[in-house]
Amino acid sequence: MPKASTRVPPEACVYRVEVADLQAHLFRITLSVPQPAAEQALSLPVWIPGSYMVREFSGQLQGLQARQGRRRLKLKQLDKCSWQVANRADQMLEISYEVYANDPSVRTAMLGQERGFFNATSLCLRVHGQDHLPQVLEIAAAPGHSDWTLATAMTPLKTDRRGFGSYLASDYDELADCPVTFGRLWSGQFKAGGVPHRFVVSGAPPHFDGQRLLEDTQKICEEQIRFWQGRGKPPFKNYVFMLHAVSDGYGGLEHRNSTALICGRRDLPGQGAAQVSEGYTTLRGLISHEYFHTWNVKRLRPAEFERYDYSRENYTELLWFFEGFTSYYDDLLLRRCGLLDNAGYLKLLGKTINQVLQTPGRQVQSVAQASMDAWVKYYRQHENTPNATVSYYTKGALVAMCLDLSLRAGSPASDLDAVMRGLWQRCKGGPMRQADVLAQLQDSSGRSYSAELQHWVHSTQDLPLQELLQAHGVAVLKDKDAWAQRLGLRVDESQGVKIKTVLHGGPAHAAGLSAGDEWLGLEIPGGQGWRLRKLDDLPLYAQAGDKITALVARDEQVLRLPLRMPEPGVTWRLAVQDAALLERWLAGDKPPSA
Repeated sequence: MPKASTRVPPEACVYRVEVADLQAHLFRITLSVPQPAAEQALSLPVWIPGSYMVREFSGQLQGLQARQGRRRLKLKQLDKCSWQVANRADQMLEISYEVYANDPSVRTAMLGQERGFFNATSLCLRVHGQDHLPQVLEIAAAPGHSDWTLATAMTPLKTDRRGFGSYLASDYDELADCPVTFGRLWSGQFKAGGVPHRFVVSGAPPHFDGQRLLEDTQKICEEQIRFWQGRGKPPFKNYVFMLHAVSDGYGGLEHRNSTALICGRRDLPGQGAAQVSEGYTTLRGLISHEYFHTWNVKRLRPAEFERYDYSRENYTELLWFFEGFTSYYDDLLLRRCGLLDNAGYLKLLGKTINQVLQTPGRQVQSVAQASMDAWVKYYRQHENTPNATVSYYTKGALVAMCLDLSLRAGSPASDLDAVMRGLWQRCKGGPMRQADVLAQLQDSSGRSYSAELQHWVHSTQDLPLQELLQAHGVAVLKDKDAWAQRLGLRVDESQGVKIKTVLHGGPAHAAGLSAGDEWLGLEIPGGQGWRLRKLDDLPLYAQAGDKITALVARDEQVLRLPLRMPEPGVTWRLAVQDAALLERWLAGDKPPSA
């Protein structure tokens, strides 16, 4: 933790955050502006960097008031998230308001009997013309909760032993990038790269293995610091992981020297557990992903993000690089630091490949277009999303893999690791354009990769996955796929068979099934009818090639839809074919000299 100071810069905007009403989920914020403009403009962000959707945080703000001394001032609302106040420029301006906070996600704010959490983008009005000045955050302890502690990566000014008190940000961007969590927190610490790291957990069951979580996270951090910095120190003085455990949930949001995470309680490591659960493997991948973002998007970032505009969408075509390449390295670096074996890594990679190949939208939308459309498509998914879009996370990860394997095959001592570190140096850990990626690929390999990026990133052509994997020791096996995929369906089978999505080009699409239908049963030739409770029951009544009638409920009507039972499709399964070749790739070894 950076050394605390007690001095509040005289020009700083000061935000005091208090609990107004735990039961009502209300924060009270008092903003003091020591040097206001004569017509001071204020606004609340409409989005939070790292989560590319306009979320209208001002919708939770209420009771906005402005004062100078005892005089109440008139506030003029300019639009959905902006206000202006006419005031004297030589007198302290005080703005007060409340914010409703009942969103358990990592993107907004939460306040309740068990904990509090917030991002400043949800609570702290931006003072126009003064967002480049120091910002001070004062956080008051919740009355009656003496066992609550607080964690944030912001620099402390004056805090008590539990962490409540005042913190300093150099400007509004830093304030917006330092979330705060408080409550009954489990806390542990370690060092990586010579830098202190803290891990806090809220909502954990009593017997989770905190020591295991710390040790594994330390391995991840040390591996990534070596990846980016070699023997140097990371570009931050401290780091905080904030994890909230819930009954069912998953997600994370990166920040410059912290991350906010959510996982299911069952995903946490249990004391005495001999086996690593699938959920804990996923959690370790999430930790790895968000930590990698410390370099790749928080510092090395799209040129369009050099300065954030908090009032509107900020567009870039490069999310395939910043999210996709991070998604490639998150599991790969787990393998390199010993938290995954080769079989475990290939299982996760196979899952990613199948997710992309089983998405018809990959033939409709390029991954560069997916980046631009994130604001209206990725975060606003519906029943047609798989037919119209491709994920810049999953396909972006496969683009990274294809580049890595192509580089390793084409040039001695070349791989994607060298390209990433070269980009870090070329762009000085700052804004980056696609032209920089192309230039660094050329420098690292001795040839142009513009054709590959055109095909893999800016078109809807499929990637040369099988060819490249086999050349690096991976056997690509094809298994029969599940009935839902074979039919071209995504379903909910918790209570009967309810159709969530019909994939274009599949048998269900040809038969006329639709999202929202309930598949009640089927009739076979001869008129015999059967109730259908699970798709896996279909082979009891019909075989591939048979013509059946699907009995479907839609808008209180029962429809009879002709359906031909499909032939088996294929799902990819990856296995070791050449252990030495595979080990060279996954361990990060350089290719042998030509």
